[in-house]
Amino acid sequence: MAHSTWGYDSDNGPARWHENYPCAKGDKQSPIEINSKEVKHEPSLPTWHASYDPGAAKTILNNGRTCRVVFDDSFDRSVLRGGPLSGAYRLRQLHLHWGSSDDHGSEHVIDGVKYAAELHLVHWNPKHGNFAGALKQPDGVAVVGVFLKVGKTPKPEMKRILEEIDNIKTKGKEAPFQHFDPSILFPKSRDYWTYHGSFTTPPCEECITWILLREPIEVSPDQMARLRSLSKNPENEPVIPLVDNWRPPQPVKGRVVKASFK
Repeated sequence: MAHSTWGYDSDNGPARWHENYPCAKGDKQSPIEINSKEVKHEPSLPTWHASYDPGAAKTILNNGRTCRVVFDDSFDRSVLRGGPLSGAYRLRQLHLHWGSSDDHGSEHVIDGVKYAAELHLVHWNPKHGNFAGALKQPDGVAVVGVFLKVGKTPKPEMKRILEEIDNIKTKGKEAPFQHFDPSILFPKSRDYWTYHGSFTTPPCEECITWILLREPIEVSPDQMARLRSLSKNPENEPVIPLVDNWRPPQPVKGRVVKASFK
């Protein structure tokens, strides 16, 4: 990579990240493909719980690589606990990965199935002092992953985020995003897979306990089109659609994926 800015194009995409971010070639990288036959059902896995304060939502932004909603994480205001986690993890941000068409876009793949998009809610463990400190610890971060599939009935859950898309069309745009409870984005079922992995974007730190929800949420074709209407260029440059911002599955390398369900 001649230039240090990573991305998803052939010259700076996932296949080349390791040139600048050696961790991207590590043994615990994400995403992975989950194969049901190899998953270990763990009856002792507890249910996870999220208690989110809608007042913690701050802004929504387009950073040229994804659409992100940022939350106030200066104290235990919106937290995730239970499941494979010990202690409460603070919600810091959520963002999405999506494809250029409905048959791909998710980062994790389930038995060969790719979804249209994948939502990540990123939480960190305050016992490590701050977010930067948490990135250095194996139990530093917990990410809840939710799959999005395209269906006929637009779901109200994604509506609020997608309504704001027009305000952050181009790279570098940020808009206020207040009073939002991200728990509306969770499906009805609490069933999940969990494994130890990494961030799916550079530097790809291996500090994440993944909680991947089995049941996808549904979005309409129109809602997906809005996501794909974002531009990865700044305002004064030609519009290049921000699509296919996903990393392909990485080698599992002996890790065991556990499931809370049979």
